Amino acid sequence: MTRRVYFAFHYERDVWRANQVRNSWVTKTDREAAGFVDVADFEAVKRKGDDAVKRWIDDQLQGTSVTAVLIGNQTSERPYVIYEIKKSYTKGNGLLGAYIHNLKDNEGRIDNQGRNPFETLSVEKDGRKVLLSEIFHTYDWYGEKGYDHFDEWVETAAKQAGR
Repeated sequence: MTRRVYFAFHYERDVWRANQVRNSWVTKTDREAAGFVDVADFEAVKRKGDDAVKRWIDDQLQGTSVTAVLIGNQTSERPYVIYEIKKSYTKGNGLLGAYIHNLKDNEGRIDNQGRNPFETLSVEKDGRKVLLSEIFHTYDWYGEKGYDHFDEWVETAAKQAGR
């Protein structure tokens, strides 16, 4: 079965790192990626305002079963990433987090680890508030060899969501 994964990340700061993850995913068989757009297109959507960005995100989430939140230094502070996570959960996508701060950017630099956004977002489950970090796994792309194991992480997230 082809898995279509939506990638949520801090665009301006982490697109170079995120592309490394995305490219390792789509170079293998039966895989598609969503949530990527080139910088000119992204800037054009942003100029149309908040509602246009949210519509673009909603459109990109269509047909996906898993959302991979690529966690850099400032990811948990980004309003659109929070929107992507909430929308993904509401639509029934499996979620996974992957720290990407140890991947090099276009200037060869690594970054400081950021906060896991799953530790700040909660949902109602069985009559109580539950942090997303209690439901979904977070991995370290570099330390846990994401290139070799990302497909397993995606399948785990999909199964957690019943997909």
